[in-house]
Amino acid sequence: MTERERFIRTLRREPIGGRVPTFELVFYLTMEAFGKVHPDHRSYHQWKQMSRSEQELHINDQADLFIDTARRYHHSAIFVHANPHDMETQRRVYEAIREKSGDEFFLMAHGDPTFSMPDGEHMMEFTEMMYDEPEKLIAQAEANTEASIARAEEYRKWGNLLDGFALCSDYCFNVNPFFTPTAFSEFITPFLKKTIDAYRDLGFYTIKHTDGNIMPIVDQMVQCGPDALHSLDPQGGVDLAEVSRLYGDRVALIGNVNCGLLQTGSEEECVADVRRALRDGMARGAGYIFSTSNCAYTGLPLERYELMNKIWFEEGIYPEK
Repeated sequence: MTERERFIRTLRREPIGGRVPTFELVFYLTMEAFGKVHPDHRSYHQWKQMSRSEQELHINDQADLFIDTARRYHHSAIFVHANPHDMETQRRVYEAIREKSGDEFFLMAHGDPTFSMPDGEHMMEFTEMMYDEPEKLIAQAEANTEASIARAEEYRKWGNLLDGFALCSDYCFNVNPFFTPTAFSEFITPFLKKTIDAYRDLGFYTIKHTDGNIMPIVDQMVQCGPDALHSLDPQGGVDLAEVSRLYGDRVALIGNVNCGLLQTGSEEECVADVRRALRDGMARGAGYIFSTSNCAYTGLPLERYELMNKIWFEEGIYPEK
C-alpha cells in the first residue's frame, strides 16, 4: 500500500498491519530541517507582477518542501498550505505535488466554515451576539457553510488532486470549551454536520481539529460524522484511552502527544509520553494516526520532534497476528 492508502484505510478504521501512520497538521520547522521558510510564512506581495515562469519556480519550491518534509519524517499525509491562497495558485501547487509524488500521499486543504472561539479582542462582542442577536450569528454560519460547500465543489472539479479537508476551527480552552454544550448545539453542530455531509457526498474525507478540552462537546462532534478527530489534547485533559473507549468504533483518532512536554519537559518525560500515546492509540489495532497534540510549531525544538519521530518509527508497529 502507498502511504495515502494506509492513511485512508486508517480513517476508515480498517486494520492495516505494520507501522501506524503519522503526519503533522503543520510542520513549521522547515528552516531548521531544510534551510527553507515554510510556505505559510512566505510573503508574495508582488505575486501578480511575477512572470508565469517565476511563479512556477515558487510553486515547485513549495511542492518540493511539502514532499521532502513528508518523506523525511515518513508522513502519510500533507496538509497543503498553498501560498498565495487563491484557488488558481492552490490548484497549481496541488498539481505540482501530484506530478512529483503521484498518489504517494493523502492531500488535504483547509475547509472549516464553523465559528472558532473568538480572540480576546472580539470575545465580548461575539458573546453578546450569541445572547442578544443569535439570528445574526446563525445567518452568518449558514452563509459561511454554503460558501465552503461551493468551494469544495470547485475542488471536486480538479479531479483527484485533493483527498479531503482539515477542519481547523478551535472551540476550546484547556479548561473547557468556549461554547457551552447548548450554545455549541445551536451555533456549531448543525453547520459542522452539514459541511461534513456535503464533503462526504463530494467524495472527500474530513478531519476535525480543535485543541483544548473537548470532552463536554465531543459527543456532538462525533455525531457530526467526521472521519477523524485531531488533536486530542492532553494539555486540555483529553485522555486518549477514554476517547478511544467511548468513540473509537465511530471515528478515527489522531494525535495526543503532549506538545508542552516536547517543548519544555525532560527527555525522559517526552519519551514516556510518546510511548503512552502509542500504547493508548494502538490498543484497538486500527483507527489511530500518530501525531503531536497540535503541530510542529515555531519554537518547538527540532531535536525533540525528531526524537518523537524516531520512537514512533521504531516502536509504532502493530504486532503480527
